[in-house]
Amino acid sequence: TLLLTIADLILYEYFKVVFYFNLIKHKTNLFFLPDHNLYSSLELPVTRDDNNAMIACAVDHPSISNGDKRTEQPLSVLFSPSVTIKPENDLPREGEKFYLQCVGFGNPEPTLFTWKKKEGELPPQVKADGAFLRFEALNKSDNGAYLCQTDNGIGEGEQEYTLHVQDPTAMSTSSVDHAVIGGVVAVIVFIMLCLLIVFGRYLIRHKGTYLTHEAKGSDDAPDADTAIINAEGGHSGAEDKKEYFI
Repeated sequence: TLLLTIADLILYEYFKVVFYFNLIKHKTNLFFLPDHNLYSSLELPVTRDDNNAMIACAVDHPSISNGDKRTEQPLSVLFSPSVTIKPENDLPREGEKFYLQCVGFGNPEPTLFTWKKKEGELPPQVKADGAFLRFEALNKSDNGAYLCQTDNGIGEGEQEYTLHVQDPTAMSTSSVDHAVIGGVVAVIVFIMLCLLIVFGRYLIRHKGTYLTHEAKGSDDAPDADTAIINAEGGHSGAEDKKEYFI
């Protein structure tokens, strides 16, 4: 409920008070108290999304020149915190340092954080440092679900994060396998390119070396028909010209 006080008003019946919230006009009733002040109040349902939204009050009266008089202020909505957990990276590896960060969003902003392991107590080498949960050297025994709880006086919030520590040996072996596969593919592509180049040069060098029947017999022929006859019967004619001596 927002309560607006307007003091030293004389012509009560001529005053108009309007509230503006989320671009919506809200008319209110006026009431005059024994202290000679005029009051107007407005009640609105609000959510956490309305936090820091501007609310304005406008007063209109015949004695006010140049339009109405207005004032505005941001609305402060108190709400319980929501929680998210942010890991230092997405691939925590065994033997490395690592941390989880608990981020709380609420009004007022939460400052109290509590870390727990869902399956039991926190490992000895894991330290809770306010909004941070720090791992000095990750181990397979650190695997599991971790809870962050926070309180801002209005309510509580909680979030869960499941940690899975990666084996650095397996990750390096996988990287080597990918490198080997990439190298084999590159060699195959290179060999295919070399074969295409050699085959193309072979075709270029032997282009035009095949003769037609006309070309085979066209050296001494006066026309194409004679050339074909010479090409087809050249060998037999050569056999006919052989002489035998007895």
